[in-house]
Amino acid sequence: MFVDTATVFIISGHGGRGCVSFRREKYLPNGGPDGGDGGDGGSVFFIGEINLNTLSRFRHTPKLVAQNGQPGGSNNCSGKKGKDLLVKVPCGTMVRNAETEELLCEILEPGIKVMLAHGGKGGRGNQHFATSVNQAPRHVEEGKPGVACTAALELKVIADVGLVGLPNAGKSSLISVVSHARPKIAGYPFTTLRPHLGVIERPDYRSIVMADIPGIIEGAAEGKGLGIQFLKHVERTRVLLAVIDISEFADPPADKAFKIVQQEIKKFGRSLSEKKMLIAVNKIDLDPEQTLLSRFISRLSKEDAQRVYPISTVTRKGLGALITALDRALTAD
Repeated sequence: MFVDTATVFIISGHGGRGCVSFRREKYLPNGGPDGGDGGDGGSVFFIGEINLNTLSRFRHTPKLVAQNGQPGGSNNCSGKKGKDLLVKVPCGTMVRNAETEELLCEILEPGIKVMLAHGGKGGRGNQHFATSVNQAPRHVEEGKPGVACTAALELKVIADVGLVGLPNAGKSSLISVVSHARPKIAGYPFTTLRPHLGVIERPDYRSIVMADIPGIIEGAAEGKGLGIQFLKHVERTRVLLAVIDISEFADPPADKAFKIVQQEIKKFGRSLSEKKMLIAVNKIDLDPEQTLLSRFISRLSKEDAQRVYPISTVTRKGLGALITALDRALTAD
């Protein structure tokens, strides 16, 4: 199940208590204090994992608790440090304080650890409190408590290209033929219920990561349909690719569909409308005379018309030119 938000309760480990102890060995009647220090509590770390794409595990394990430090022992033995808790999260996860909404961190790269809660420091044993006037101290320190906080997690998919368009425009078909992604494809709206990522291999060991999100409908930016839940996933993309159905069966027709996509992206805000956008006019195999394609282009601005790439995911016509254009747009940054 795809989940892109979750709330977790984080507790780092408490520090262990210092020890009260005195040396008692043969021939050493006045050995003095030898109570060891308590171990530090474990810390809680988040670490980016490239193979994860959902926060669903946190719906079942909403409490993340690191191990407490062990108390100190005699003979100046320190307690064992609590084990750190390493929590794997998808790259693109934002972590906020659930109460203040302050952004604590963003996990953007795999393998990099970010500390969310530092473990409590272990208390000192009585060996540290011996003085000339108190050579047998019975005072020790309690370990410092760990940090407790409630964090709100939000996942925003990281990709180079984000596909946007109305339901049934052919976004899932496109990503399935240019990559190894296998989203659900069917002849009814909203077959895509969660973002899908596909990797397009390029020369010189380069690749383009493409994200397919659920279809946008008119009013998505105000909360209608599924689009508003997933438009945030194209915030991190570098280039947008609008997929438009050019066939005579398209409802609404291509020019109106493109206007809806434009207006919903603009209403959503967050600089989404400032991103580069290419236009993939899909299903040209159903427009053999290119009558509908020519009419669509004639109704675009001159700038938009230069960014149109006719394609067919059925015959695969035009896909090479589209991928080359996307590659060029990405490398031009």
